Amino acid sequence: MVRPADYIHPEDEAARRNMEAIPGFAAAMKLFMRYYDEQIVHGMNMANKIRLSPTQLPEIYQKLPPICQRLSISEPEFYLEMDPYPNAYAMGDTRTMVTVTSGLLEYLTDEEVSSVIAHECGHIACRHMLYHTLASTLLRNIERMGILGNAVMPVYWALQYWSRRSELSADRAGAVALGSIEKVVEVQLRLAGGPREITQNVNVEEFVKQADYYDTLQNNTWDKLLQNYAILGASHPFTAIRVREILKWGKTEQCQRILKNIKLEQDGLICPNCGKPLEKDWIYCKHCGFKLK
Repeated sequence: MVRPADYIHPEDEAARRNMEAIPGFAAAMKLFMRYYDEQIVHGMNMANKIRLSPTQLPEIYQKLPPICQRLSISEPEFYLEMDPYPNAYAMGDTRTMVTVTSGLLEYLTDEEVSSVIAHECGHIACRHMLYHTLASTLLRNIERMGILGNAVMPVYWALQYWSRRSELSADRAGAVALGSIEKVVEVQLRLAGGPREITQNVNVEEFVKQADYYDTLQNNTWDKLLQNYAILGASHPFTAIRVREILKWGKTEQCQRILKNIKLEQDGLICPNCGKPLEKDWIYCKHCGFKLK
């Protein structure tokens, strides 16, 4: 069984610790938990979107269960939203909800859609949802908060900084769920460059060099200031950075071991629960008792 600790990006963990140490962060969280109600979001989703299930657009829904099983999470509520922009997002904490847009389904292939769903489920597996939901709520309401809005701005910027790092962990989770680094890269290239007919010919090494060049802009004080300002309120890192980071992780012994074990699980050679060798005729793992068939 693969655990989030096996793939969480170190910058994600470091940014979270720094964020939680900010004066006033604990108070902001307490205030948020006092007034935020997941039932509101649930009700709006049920009223305005199509909830996917085994009996409602099962051809889309069926992508979700194997991803949740791989990441060892309970199935979130799964919704389809009318929006021509290709997007997906997760909300909630104790009641988790994943939404995909009609534009995403039209634009990406089935495998690419699965990769995006796996990414969103990765946020759930990594326990990102509480802070992501707080950031989203602040973004929608901060202008109406007046003086209080100014007071919580440091918390908001810290949340966005952490959010960008958390995306790197979710990219890794997507690779774990699908057993492939390539699909994660493929989706990022599609979202950066357009139709598959074009992006399938992209030189990935050259694209990664763009991320390296971007890093050199941090060497000049003025350029660094401009670039930091450009990304200050962004919730996601730039695409070239994400591609470089997932490819870098794909070369590590840790990632290669995880993907190898996933392949062995898929072939029925090791137990998905305890990771020990199996015999072909076993119904239960004789090492840990996990039901196999």
